Amino acid sequence: MNVNKNSLSSSELGVLWLIYQQKTLILRMLEYFLEKSDNQQAKNIMGGVWQELDPLVEKVKRTFEEDGAVVPVGFTKADINLEAPKLYDNGFDILFLRVFKEISMGMYSICLNMSYREDVISIFENFSSLTQKTYKISTQYLLKNGLLSLPPKVTMPVTTEFIQSKEYLKGFRLFNDKRALNDLEIGIMHHGIESNLIGLQLITGFAQCTNNQDVKKYIKKGMELAKKQIKMYEDDLLNNNVQPSAAVGSTVTTSTIAPFSNKLMMYCIYLLNGFGMVGSSFGTMFTLRNDLIMDSGMTAKDILLYSNEGTKLMIKNGWFEEPPQSEDRVGLTK
Repeated sequence: MNVNKNSLSSSELGVLWLIYQQKTLILRMLEYFLEKSDNQQAKNIMGGVWQELDPLVEKVKRTFEEDGAVVPVGFTKADINLEAPKLYDNGFDILFLRVFKEISMGMYSICLNMSYREDVISIFENFSSLTQKTYKISTQYLLKNGLLSLPPKVTMPVTTEFIQSKEYLKGFRLFNDKRALNDLEIGIMHHGIESNLIGLQLITGFAQCTNNQDVKKYIKKGMELAKKQIKMYEDDLLNNNVQPSAAVGSTVTTSTIAPFSNKLMMYCIYLLNGFGMVGSSFGTMFTLRNDLIMDSGMTAKDILLYSNEGTKLMIKNGWFEEPPQSEDRVGLTK
């Protein structure tokens, strides 16, 4: 135990625990994707990320040990089957990596805000640096190989304007034209379609290979939720005379042999649900037309209910590791 510095605070213990869960999951999935990839450039990207990420995870582990805290279980070699056939075609591995770097960027902002000790802040700075570098490399790889599409093109603005009327906010107009979508609103919808398309591919593979009927039923419900969101965003764009451009390459193979444990697949969906709720919250905050705000709010509600159902399923099966918690003073004083 390290006695030369302040012990970890409750918030630091909590965020380090959370990061350990996420990063051990990513390491395990990268190990499977590396094993199955036959594209050298993709292998170089994933291999580089693994080599930089693993020592950072070990640093988190040592921090727990030095402060006398039990190391979380997280996700281990028991959660992957490297002998399983290829579940996704070439390209999906980097699509997956890019989405999880998006999740990570948001998580690090929160984790840094909840950290006080210098060494803990440094851990998250290092994680953040790796994530930003990986996101950039992954995006360029996907665009170059035609696996990702750019958002719709727009005319460049030539003047600056200020909103002159509260009519700008109105989207529920039965007999009058609604204002055109602004560029931020278009970008939010494009991102919503893109992330749901990738998530849909991921969980389609999960549904195809899980041997647990409750998990399969839950994942199928998630597939329908993703399709519903994709249609909503596409309809919003088309109804405003904007052609949707979000598209992703790669497909799911016909394999039905699970490369991942049910515990890993369910926690992966749990993280994606959190990412979806953050995206919906961003849309609600920065969308200015009230009909689009309503869409974002309904999406957040659907994701929250779905996520809660998944959490209960994980708890039922003993797949949800309990976060560290404060002492039960009520119980101790009885």
